Amino acid sequence: MKVVMFNGSPRRKGNTGILLKEVEKILNDEGIETEIVHIAGKKFHGCTACMKCFENQDCRCVFDDDFVNKCIEKMIDADGIIIGSPTYFADVTAETKALIDRAGFVGTANGGLYRRKVGAAVVAVRRAGAVHAYDTINHFFGISSMFTVGSSYWNLGIGLDEGDVLKDEEGLLTMQELGKNMAWILKKISSDGKTEQENI
Repeated sequence: MKVVMFNGSPRRKGNTGILLKEVEKILNDEGIETEIVHIAGKKFHGCTACMKCFENQDCRCVFDDDFVNKCIEKMIDADGIIIGSPTYFADVTAETKALIDRAGFVGTANGGLYRRKVGAAVVAVRRAGAVHAYDTINHFFGISSMFTVGSSYWNLGIGLDEGDVLKDEEGLLTMQELGKNMAWILKKISSDGKTEQENI
């Protein structure tokens, strides 16, 4: 089993990355392979609604001049997808939104590429607006027929300067619980799939 985690922050080692690392530790402890993909420094642009992905149906965005198709490939190969973003004006970063829009369109155009995968949002915030960013990510999972994982609180951590989230004890515990919940559901799905195969 593998979970791919996307860090939508322009800071590779910022608070979003720290929160993702906290989830990753638990997943690894549970025997689940992980990969963190940093969007920082990569070329991204938004969806143009050209609809070529519906015409081509090749599991790719027609625009192959940036990093999005690499991300889509990783999403297809993974059992679980985590998207993390800092909160920018009460929403996700522009790069995170570009990933959601284009990967979402390609997934839909190709018969539901992420159907029944497990998804989770992780959000870093200074003070307010995180729930809206959290919803933005979860809406992508919902429309993609995915199973969305929560925790003991919304999946967010509070901090402004790099490393501030390490002082947010509740936020760190929330990430740890998220990792446990995600591992649990991935194992359940895997186990049920094996049982179905055995019964055929």
